[in-house]
Amino acid sequence: MAFSVIYSPVFLEHRPENYHPENPDRLLRAVKALQRLNLWKPVEPVPVPEEELLRVHSKEYVELVREKSQSFSYLDPDTYVSPGTWEASLLAFGASRLAVELALKYGGLHFALVRPPGHHAGKSGRAFNAPTLGFCIFNNSAYAAKVAEELIGKVLVIDFDAHHGNGTQEILWDDENAVHIDLHERDIYPWSGYEHEVGGKGAEGTKINIPMPHYAGDDDFIYAWNEVVLPVLAQFKPELVIVSAGFDGFLGENLTTLRLSELFFAYAGSTLSRYPLAVIFEGGYSVGLDKGLPAFIRGYLSGRIREVPVTPSYEALRTISAIKEVQRQWWGL
Repeated sequence: MAFSVIYSPVFLEHRPENYHPENPDRLLRAVKALQRLNLWKPVEPVPVPEEELLRVHSKEYVELVREKSQSFSYLDPDTYVSPGTWEASLLAFGASRLAVELALKYGGLHFALVRPPGHHAGKSGRAFNAPTLGFCIFNNSAYAAKVAEELIGKVLVIDFDAHHGNGTQEILWDDENAVHIDLHERDIYPWSGYEHEVGGKGAEGTKINIPMPHYAGDDDFIYAWNEVVLPVLAQFKPELVIVSAGFDGFLGENLTTLRLSELFFAYAGSTLSRYPLAVIFEGGYSVGLDKGLPAFIRGYLSGRIREVPVTPSYEALRTISAIKEVQRQWWGL
C-alpha cells in the first residue's frame, strides 16, 4: 500500500523564544515514532505561491501574519510567530497539496507532517468567537479540501483532534461540496462544534459535529465512529478523505480530559483503509505522538478491521442520539 511522509526541516523554524507547548520538538517526536515503525521515508514538499493562502484566508489576515513574522511576536496570548513562520507556512500548504495529489494518484496514506498547525485558523484569523488562534496560523486542512475539490469536485474531511476544528468549519461553512465531520471534546477551547452547527444556507448537513463528553475513552469514541462517521462515509463514498489528525486526546496528553489509547486510533485507521487518505498533522504534544500516531498509521496499513465490542457511557449514548436526531434529515443514521 502506498505510503509517504511529507516533511521538511523548515517546519522546525517556526519556533518560540521560551517554552510553548507548540514547539519543534513535537515534530521530532513524531519522526522518532515513524522511525520506530520503519516508516520514515520523507518526501520534500515545495512551497505554494503566496496567493494560494488567499483561497482560504483574507488578504488582511495574510498581510498581518507576513508583517508580524518578520520578528518574534504574538498574534494573541496563545499564538506566536517567528522569523521562520512565513516560509514554514507556505511549505505546510505545499505539503498539504502534495498529500492530496499523491493520495489521488497512488491511493494509500500520505502524511503531511507539518507545522505550524492550522485547524483553528479561520478566514480572518480567529473563528466562531474563539478567544485566540489556538497555536494555528494558516488552515492547512481547509486548503487541502479546496485543492481536492478543484481536482475531484467534492471532498470529505474528518477531524479527530481533541479540540473542535472551528477554523476549518468556518472556511467550509457554506461549501456544499465539503463534508466536515469533527469529533472532539465538548465545552473546551474553542467552545464551538455543537450538534446544531450543521452548515450554512444551501450546505446544511455537510457539517457534522460530534462533541464528546469529558473523560470519554475508547469505547465512547469507537461507538461514535461506528454510529456516525462510518455511515456517513458509506453514504458519501469519497474518492479521498482528508484527515485533520490530532493526537491530543490520548490519555496523558494533559490539554483535555479525554482518555483515548492506541485502541481507538488503530481502529479509526483500519476502518479508513479502503479510502485514499491525505493526513494533515494538527495537535499532539507528548504521549499521543509516541503511541497514538503510530497506532493510527499501523491500523491503516494493516487494513484489518476487527470488531471491537464497546460499552459506551450514558453521556456518549445521549450525545450520539442527539446528533442522529439533528442529522437524520440529511443522512441515514
